[in-house]
Order: sequence, then C-alpha cells, then structure tokens
Amino acid sequence: MTAAQTPHENQPPEEPHRPQAAPVEGHGVTAEPAGGPEFARELRDGVLIALAVAVSGVLLGVLWAWLAPRVPLIADTHNVYLKNTEGEEAIGADGTFVLLALGFGVVTAAVVFLVRRRGGIPLVVSLALGGLLGAALGWLTGMWLGPTPDVVAHARQVGAGVAFDGPLRLQAKGALLAWPIAGMLTQIALTGLFGPRDPELDGPVVPDWSGHHQPPVD
Repeated sequence: MTAAQTPHENQPPEEPHRPQAAPVEGHGVTAEPAGGPEFARELRDGVLIALAVAVSGVLLGVLWAWLAPRVPLIADTHNVYLKNTEGEEAIGADGTFVLLALGFGVVTAAVVFLVRRRGGIPLVVSLALGGLLGAALGWLTGMWLGPTPDVVAHARQVGAGVAFDGPLRLQAKGALLAWPIAGMLTQIALTGLFGPRDPELDGPVVPDWSGHHQPPVD
C-alpha cells in the first residue's frame, strides 16, 4: 500500500524565472533619445527669439540718435574745444540710452511672454543674449546716424568760431547691460505672476509610514 500523494507532489516542477528579453529593434531603425524633438524645438525657438530681439536694436539706435542731447563743440585755427565746459550733454546721452534700453528690455520680454505664455531657462537666455546684441546694434546704429566722428574735418567744414555738434558716443559701456537685465527680470516676473502652475492636490497628503500607498483624506 502506497502513501497518498499530495497535490503539491503531482504538480510539475516550476521552471526558473527568466527575465524577459528586450525586443530587438528592426534593421536600420535607431532609437530616438528621449526629449530630442523637444530640445531641438526649444533651441530653434530660442535662436529665433534672440535674432528678433537683436534686430529690434536698430530701432533703439534710431531713437537714441533722435532723442539724445548733442554735445556742442567749437574750434579755432588749431584746436577743438567744448563750447560749454560744464555741460552735461555727454551724461545725458548715456542716460537716454539707458532709459531706452530698459524700455526695450521690458517690451521685448512682455511680447515674447504673450506669444509663448511660458518661461524657462532657454527663453531667459535667449532674451539676455538677444538684448545684449540689440543694445550693441543700437549703439552702433546711433553713432552711425549721429554727427560725423571726424571732428577735425567737421570743424574745418563749419569754420573757426562756429559751434557744431560733436559725435554721439556712449561713455559708460555698462549701459549695454541695461537691455538684457531688464528683459530677464521682466520675463522672470511675468512667469512667476501669470505663468502656468502645477495642479494642486484636493486634500492633505497623509504620510505613509507603513510602506503602503494611502489616498488623500477628503
């Protein structure tokens, strides 16, 4: 008489667990890295924004050449002098450039935010780089549209003892940073105030000390 076999003994032996092999990609098909298209799109948009902001620097130069105060000069038969030795026209030209650059920084950042409706580091970098290039372009455009930088030739043309306008110059080169700084600060402020926000949870989250997930308590 044989002993009765248990159901466990009647079952076939279990096969060892083998990890499932990853599917093999087809011939000639390469895996696309995660975030590739998104990164390419952000990079393309950033370049376009930087170029658009930089090109607007031409308008800055036109306004600067129109609004900046002129530095009056006068010449004799040998030298060229300032007509008003205590005049503040040179400082006024720098101040006009700074005020215009600040305004351009705020306006360009606001326009970009209204179009994109979001922020991000690439966008801030694009505004900063475009603003710096735009300020430099506005500086060069304003000097080109202003009086000739050849003071000696201009003095000979008008004659001795006749006042004429000196060249338009930017004495403080740090004024070129006004545009990118204003653009970055405006973009950060608009994103913080009106940018998209993460969805909030409906109720408080109860800490899970047991290692099991618990739903929020209503």
